[in-house]
Amino acid sequence: MLSNFVAPTLRNVAIAAICAVFTLPSSVLAEPVTPAADTKAVQQLIKQERAQLSALGSNRAKKIAGIGRDANIRVASLSKPNRKDVQPVSSFKQLKSLPKASGGAEWACLAEALYFEARGESFKSMAAVGEVVLNRRNSSRYPGTVCGVISQGVGGRPGCQFSYKCDGHKEVYNEPKAYIRVGKMARLLLDGAIPHSTGGALFYHNATVRPSWSRKFRRTATVGGHFFYIPK
Repeated sequence: MLSNFVAPTLRNVAIAAICAVFTLPSSVLAEPVTPAADTKAVQQLIKQERAQLSALGSNRAKKIAGIGRDANIRVASLSKPNRKDVQPVSSFKQLKSLPKASGGAEWACLAEALYFEARGESFKSMAAVGEVVLNRRNSSRYPGTVCGVISQGVGGRPGCQFSYKCDGHKEVYNEPKAYIRVGKMARLLLDGAIPHSTGGALFYHNATVRPSWSRKFRRTATVGGHFFYIPK
């Protein structure tokens, strides 16, 4: 999982380097950064690099660094781990064969939501519920973390977004096998190993009920015993 942190850092370095070359005055770039004996050599190297980047032009340099719409290296490919080696999983049978999963706070929070919201659902329904949590995390309308998404509204407005967070019961995992299952599902969802099925939905409800808000939204999918929606 190191690539989660290394890739953004590389991009930041590239951005900083280009901004420095094209925006900082020569007097700043010429400041000594080594002992006096090496200062002249360092300044000469900086001068050469500045000349080379200037010859490229700022637009071309930004493309090479992955900045902008026409970047030669897409930022998404740098900021996300390479998941080409992750095999898609589409059934509990496949899920059962996988080793016990683990992870950080994002994994733990997603596993929690799946346990209390969908542990008794079919494979597709469970995955779809988890997908909505991740859709919210990726939307500017909601908190930018899984933990923030599932805890939104607890003890305040607009109220709990996930009913189990405000049902008055402590979150206790009384079914160890179910928790291992949802833990694996959470890991796969975070790793992008399960195809999307909700059409980008941000809301869902059980098919046995019809909340008033559902009439104001557009249904994007029906997966198992749940209906999924996005705002109109």
